[in-house]
Amino acid sequence: MSKHLVLVGGGHAHLTCLKKLKHIVERGHRVTVISLADYHYYSGMGPGMLAGTYSPQEIRFNVKKMTESSGGKFIPGAVTRIDAPKRLLYLASGEEIAFEVASFNTGSSIPLGPLTVPDGANVFTVKPIENLLKARLTLQKLIKSGSPRILVVGGGPAGLEVAANTWKLIHAQGGEARITLQAGKRLMANFPDKVRQLAISSLQARNIEVIEGTHLRALSSGQAVLDNGLEIPFDVAFLALGVQPSSLFADSGMRTGPDGGMLVNEYLHAVDYPNIFGGGDCISFQPQPLAKVGVYAVRQNPVLDHNLLAALEGRELIPFDPGGAYLLIFNMGNGKGIFWKKNWVWGGRWAFYLKDYIDRRFMRTYQVSGEQQEK
Repeated sequence: MSKHLVLVGGGHAHLTCLKKLKHIVERGHRVTVISLADYHYYSGMGPGMLAGTYSPQEIRFNVKKMTESSGGKFIPGAVTRIDAPKRLLYLASGEEIAFEVASFNTGSSIPLGPLTVPDGANVFTVKPIENLLKARLTLQKLIKSGSPRILVVGGGPAGLEVAANTWKLIHAQGGEARITLQAGKRLMANFPDKVRQLAISSLQARNIEVIEGTHLRALSSGQAVLDNGLEIPFDVAFLALGVQPSSLFADSGMRTGPDGGMLVNEYLHAVDYPNIFGGGDCISFQPQPLAKVGVYAVRQNPVLDHNLLAALEGRELIPFDPGGAYLLIFNMGNGKGIFWKKNWVWGGRWAFYLKDYIDRRFMRTYQVSGEQQEK
């Protein structure tokens, strides 16, 4: 019996399903993919794109082409409400989509809290990743007319990598800039001290100022005000203030976890709706808290691929095992990286070479033919 599968979002956790979409269609099912854009950008290579190490084509997946070449239907747009009992999705366009099985991989956004961004200011949140491309183009224009003042707000991995790779972009263009990283309470506070020390040493060697022990209080056009009263002028600012899932699930009356993500069980389906699945940053995993890192979305790939088809056909589901310790390598924008896994920390060129190899291999696994030649 033909059933309708709807994938909302073309993120990391849906990539295996997208790659094997033809198999689902050949079994007689309809598949619809709803995504804000034709392309999904790989966040792990985003700072490298900002620096110019990678072209936009090298770090993106053509979700529309993956869908349509496999016999699915692609709808550009956003889901604004879920009627889970009635199995209906409501889109911003006003369209209603009925489904038998749905899966969400809608990622996360940067929470601004009480902050407001003035109209026309060169302020970029680090998500969606496309913002980093916009920032790169803006900085390239500013470099031609002077030495821009650049502020990066956020002391986690995103803030670190954006500050480091902004430096590379500036110097690759033969320019100069004043770069300040406002790192909140403490740079890389949730990582081993050796990671923090390697990061600070790398930034200081390039005269990137690191401010700790204070937080951003307000933004005006061209100026940031910290909660200790310090005022920092800027020409371009990046906001890397952590991530949060969309309010879509809570607004739709579905159960959510402490972070607001759709609450799912070990099979990655909503705890109250066994026909609604999810993966990546937009979910809250009931069995145990999961960090908002891409590795979990990648590990969820094969489980979602199996369970979505199994749900369509009434077969047995398989549980998701988050696995053990994961590896993170930070791109420091100078041809070097910082490697961290459990108690093993080291930095240098080989760390970046390893990250580059892993990232490029991941892209080759899921990019459709000819993607890098598309503009």
